[in-house]
Amino acid sequence: MDITATLNEIASLSVKDRILLVQAIWDSIAAEQAYPELTEAQRREFDDRIEDYEMNPDDNLTWEEVKASIKGEE
Repeated sequence: MDITATLNEIASLSVKDRILLVQAIWDSIAAEQAYPELTEAQRREFDDRIEDYEMNPDDNLTWEEVKASIKGEE
């Protein structure tokens, strides 16, 4: 595959068509469930957050509470 030629061809598409292409590419990646492997540090952080949530479920905010706090609607 000649990536330069492909990119040039993509650049010639309309913005609408390029957006549709990006969406199609993203959907194909999601369909393969191609997720990067977590590093050991990320895995530890993830596990720590789950453990903290399970030990202190009342210390967490709902998304609605977070949005209200940001908007000053407390």
